Amino acid sequence: MSAPSSAPSASAESAATDYDFLTPDAGPKPLGPTPSQSRFQVDIVTEAAGAAAEDKSPSSDASTTVPSSDAATPAAPIQGPDANPGVGGGGEEAKGRFRVVNFADPSEAESAASPEAPCEGLQNGDTVMSETSLHSSTGGQHHYHYDTHTHTYYMRTFGHNTIDAVPNIDFYRQTAAPLGEKLIRPTLSELHDELDKEPFEDGFANGDELTPPEEAAAKESTDSKGVVKFGWVKGVLVRCMLNIWGVMLFIRMSWIVGQAGIALACLIVGMATVVTTITGLSTSAIATNGFVRGGGAYYLISRSLGPEFGGSIGLIFAFANAVAVAMYVVGFAETVVGLLAGVDAIMTDELNDIRIIGTITVILLLGISLAGMEWEAKAQIFLLIVLVTAIINYFIGTFIPLKSKESAGFFGYDGTIMWENMGPDFRAGETFFSVFAIFFPAATGILAGANISGDLADPQLAIPRGTLLAILITGIVYLGVAVSTGSCIVREATGNLNDTVSSQFMMNCTDAACKFGYDFSTCKTEKDGCQYGLLNDFQVMSTVSGFGPLITAGIFSATLSSALASLVSAPKVFQALCKDNIYPGLGMFAKGYGKNNEPLRGYILTFGIALAFILIAELNIIAPIISNFFLASYALINFSVFHASLANSPGWRPSFKYYNMWVSLIGAILCCVVMFVINWWAALMTNVIVLALFIYVSYKKPDVNWGSSTQALTYHQALTHTLHLSGVEDHIKNFRPQCLVMTGYPNSRPALLDLVHTFTKNVGLMICGHIRTGYRRPNFKELATDQARYQRWLLKNETKAFYSPVFAEDMRQGSQYLLQAAGLGRLKPNTLVLGFKNDWRDGDMMNVETYISMIHESFDFQFGAVILRLKEGLDVSHIQGQDDLLSSQEKSSGMKDVIVSIDTSKDSDADSSKPSSKATSLQNSPAMQKDDEEDGKATTQPLLKKDKKSPTVPLNVSDQRLLEASQQFQKKQGKGTVDVWWLFDDGGLTLLIPYLLTNKKRWKDCKIRVFIGGKINRIDHDRRAMATLLSKFRIDFSDINVLGDINTKPKKEQVSAFEEMIEPYRLKEDDMEQEAAEKLKDSEPWRITDNELELYRAKTNRQIRLNELLKEHSSTANLIVMSLPLARKGAVSSALYMAWLEVLSKDLPPILLVRGNHQSVLTFYS
Repeated sequence: MSAPSSAPSASAESAATDYDFLTPDAGPKPLGPTPSQSRFQVDIVTEAAGAAAEDKSPSSDASTTVPSSDAATPAAPIQGPDANPGVGGGGEEAKGRFRVVNFADPSEAESAASPEAPCEGLQNGDTVMSETSLHSSTGGQHHYHYDTHTHTYYMRTFGHNTIDAVPNIDFYRQTAAPLGEKLIRPTLSELHDELDKEPFEDGFANGDELTPPEEAAAKESTDSKGVVKFGWVKGVLVRCMLNIWGVMLFIRMSWIVGQAGIALACLIVGMATVVTTITGLSTSAIATNGFVRGGGAYYLISRSLGPEFGGSIGLIFAFANAVAVAMYVVGFAETVVGLLAGVDAIMTDELNDIRIIGTITVILLLGISLAGMEWEAKAQIFLLIVLVTAIINYFIGTFIPLKSKESAGFFGYDGTIMWENMGPDFRAGETFFSVFAIFFPAATGILAGANISGDLADPQLAIPRGTLLAILITGIVYLGVAVSTGSCIVREATGNLNDTVSSQFMMNCTDAACKFGYDFSTCKTEKDGCQYGLLNDFQVMSTVSGFGPLITAGIFSATLSSALASLVSAPKVFQALCKDNIYPGLGMFAKGYGKNNEPLRGYILTFGIALAFILIAELNIIAPIISNFFLASYALINFSVFHASLANSPGWRPSFKYYNMWVSLIGAILCCVVMFVINWWAALMTNVIVLALFIYVSYKKPDVNWGSSTQALTYHQALTHTLHLSGVEDHIKNFRPQCLVMTGYPNSRPALLDLVHTFTKNVGLMICGHIRTGYRRPNFKELATDQARYQRWLLKNETKAFYSPVFAEDMRQGSQYLLQAAGLGRLKPNTLVLGFKNDWRDGDMMNVETYISMIHESFDFQFGAVILRLKEGLDVSHIQGQDDLLSSQEKSSGMKDVIVSIDTSKDSDADSSKPSSKATSLQNSPAMQKDDEEDGKATTQPLLKKDKKSPTVPLNVSDQRLLEASQQFQKKQGKGTVDVWWLFDDGGLTLLIPYLLTNKKRWKDCKIRVFIGGKINRIDHDRRAMATLLSKFRIDFSDINVLGDINTKPKKEQVSAFEEMIEPYRLKEDDMEQEAAEKLKDSEPWRITDNELELYRAKTNRQIRLNELLKEHSSTANLIVMSLPLARKGAVSSALYMAWLEVLSKDLPPILLVRGNHQSVLTFYS
């Protein structure tokens, strides 16, 4: 190879004009590669002389070109001293696959053009120049240098500029990822394939594709102009603290201390904090295992456990947040109405006032939310300041004891009070768990930050840090309030300043208040009790605080902030759920508006739900259900971490390391226990709802693949069980037919596929074997693509089978490949299933030789053999083979290198009555159809569905009959018979297959009739013997027929017809010299010798006679199952054996010729 010379400047200028489309364009670039798009996106740039001077190595002067899928035509540079250094400038430099640069240093223009210029690049077999010069359509005349060391994605590697790419984050992005543009690394084909082959168009790597809704969401998020993103403090810490510090802190914490005492109150806070901390750790682990999008708890659970769990929990979580808005707003309204009642300012009555104030409040909150996340965040900051001020105000107040507050039970910090309040004093039927149930909802709210994950600048950092710090701070404050209230306030107080202790009664007074001169003993004797103290006064913290109204402001802040957080969370979670299209009817709520993609429709829906529950105004029943909904999502988050760790998937690599799978499992169990502790009927209702939604989503089977841990665990279990199974010896009781079915393309022989699937479904393995041969080199990449497409087709048809195609030089070699290599461990086929070769007399007899050799080889491999024959034929692929439709599909498909199989490779069991065109096998290929139907429906009957745009070609009579026959096993078989002609004992496979068939729903109305051979003088004895055997096998039968006339000579006309049929295939060695006969036999081994014909005359007559008996006894059967006659290998020619099979099975209902491997598959031992 010589160094290429530079082109004349004129041609360079014209080339530059011709390839102006390579210059950076202002228009938008498509996301990901498209078939029409160049494999490499190329920006032509020029560098200033100063930049060029930086690199003057010999390879800098070498010119190279860019490979492209469109014949890889090289681009011309922009030359000359006046080249603009800004061309192809920095704004677009990150957009392309790589950039092409020509150093335009005027002083070096001459040397660059010189053919003698040294070229280090040509010395390296991996260099771009040496490879792509052969791709060039211009014969390698123009070559330009890759700038692979400045502002590009391809770096200088080992001293050479190679097409091989160095590791780069942009190769690992998903399509339209919000953090940057996805780049496509060179494919293996581009680096490895021969130079005369055009590089293949590659799709995305496995699992890199986004679903359409995800891609749309990602595309919307790529425009970062003006998008508001929050850090961990404003986005997570503030929200979580506001949500956790609910109204419970001010109006229930003191009551909990009064009931449970300081010690148990701290235990209650501790238990709740343990549950939330474990959940926080689990949330952190999931959130740091990859990029987190919007959707909060729903996104985390669905991407971990799959759409079934995610879809069910996402809906109830969004609903729980919507109803929680009503709960918090009603709490706020009740406080306001209480204040109004105190100054006698009730508008109508208390209930309606709550409704009026609640409605006004939720409208204001909606206004704040609709104003945008930025305004909502500012409102949250303001509310947090008020809340923190109120808490500080309370703690300051505990250190300022006032004489006026003593009658209400507040005496300041004192050891006696603390010791008296240390133990529990449950009243009014309360227990530890009932008090815990009242407190626990105050600890929820830890997902407030995660719920707006899509609005966080760095969710992986923000969610762990903000959530765990919020749990720590709020837990400390709860404990501090519990200890402080228990240390300075007595349980009960009258509020009467005159209830002082006289000196004579001081000796008998034992309460802590006695020390301060008060006697509150009347609280225990009075029927109504007292109004003050920890147990009686819910507003005691307001009494204690330094400035009472601040506590009221704190209550307002706690309720409004929680309501606001829930009002924002619900639409965000719901929008993410709708975008994934888990529930098809909810798609309208997926739409976002504005720069922040705000779910305005979701806000309106949440507002409507909240308003409805506000108008009810009685939330005592709904509150425990809401708590249980939150707990259900916490339980699933914990379980997600355990499940992902258990699955041991290499993709589970959280950067947050402080988690443990067993701790997460304990957390999930604790959440479930707490659900039942809070309210058992609400827990049951929650579980029923989750289960119902789970079943619904599982039934709908959403078309998503998120790489969930459920998939990983399924693989792990399958691998473990397969290995375990391999160590167990086979047993007769566990035998099941595991069929290798030579279907060719799975949808080309529906009858064969349906019948075998009927008796293997949920019983045994079924592999659809397909041998592909061709005159061209095998395209293994296409084979892998087809394998995935046909497997998807089988799944959509609900056919439990595997598709296993192989390339081979001929059919015999391909069948050997499949017989040896199909399956895994104990999950290997043990039965070969073929379609009968109906057209064996029409084509090349060597195809018959190959066909019969497959049967012989199946026995060599200790397989059973099964042959299905329908008189109409099996192969229906030619019915769809209109050339115009095929050509239109070939044009529309983006495939570069389609291999069309020849006739013999199309079918290992070619049985169509007419030879198929080469178009046949491709026409039926899903690869030639749209990749999965747009309407998402399974092509259960692709034969009956024509392309709307294609012309309808009327079917001839034979094709119409073939089409009808091909679908007969898809229908329910009416009351009929399955006739089993068990003539030879093959181990029981001939009997087992009909038994399995009649156990299935479609065949359950059919009765088994058994036909056996016997002697005329022993018919009754043989019948009883067979009946005994069948009863021991526990196989039901309707009748047993013993045939005593099998050995009767067949009719002469039948024998004559047989001899006429085999006449063209006879060797007739008696009519030629021995040498000529041997030579002909060697070249055409299928020929029937006279000696062979005479030797097997009796066997031939038996096949003809059996056909007569079959027509006599089984002409109305739904299916005939008959022992397959054996032919000794090397002794019976393939033409004679094929003639036996032909004459035995012709003009009959569907017949299944079966021969086991002569090892028992039935037993009567337990």
